[in-house]
Amino acid sequence: MAEVKRKVFISYYHHDDEGYRDEFEELFGLLFINKCVNDGDIDSDLGANYIKRLIQTGYLTDTSVQVVLIGTNTWKRKHVDWEISAALSSKVGGASGLLGLLLPTYPGYKENQYTSGTLPPRFLDNLESGYASLYKWTKSEANITKYINDAFERKSKNSDLIRNSRLQFERNRS
Repeated sequence: MAEVKRKVFISYYHHDDEGYRDEFEELFGLLFINKCVNDGDIDSDLGANYIKRLIQTGYLTDTSVQVVLIGTNTWKRKHVDWEISAALSSKVGGASGLLGLLLPTYPGYKENQYTSGTLPPRFLDNLESGYASLYKWTKSEANITKYINDAFERKSKNSDLIRNSRLQFERNRS
């Protein structure tokens, strides 16, 4: 029987981590249906509320799992916060499963350790509640398949663990 392909949305900091997003898609793109926003898909001059709504309705509506690529500055980015918030919202057609991958650029990557102040805050809330999971960057198809399927299972069975009450970022943090 063929493996079910999950619909996956990838959140990342475009400026710092686009190379990892590209590599993730190249390595694992056949394992999932990509719902990602690509450079140039959304005009950055559009208003913040319009961009949020466009991401929610155009990209996250039927996503099964959200993968957050976490580098050094990901925790500061308003778009990453908005994407996580939208993915966790039941307004988007049911919350998405949530998993994070620490990138080799992340300051505790080698030790496989994180500091709470360097993870996206909304992601951290869900990691601490048990809804989200966090792993090191990998090039293993078997691992990524397992991570995505586990996140999907948590979405189905543990939606009561979702923490999405923070106010959304109004601007990027410095």
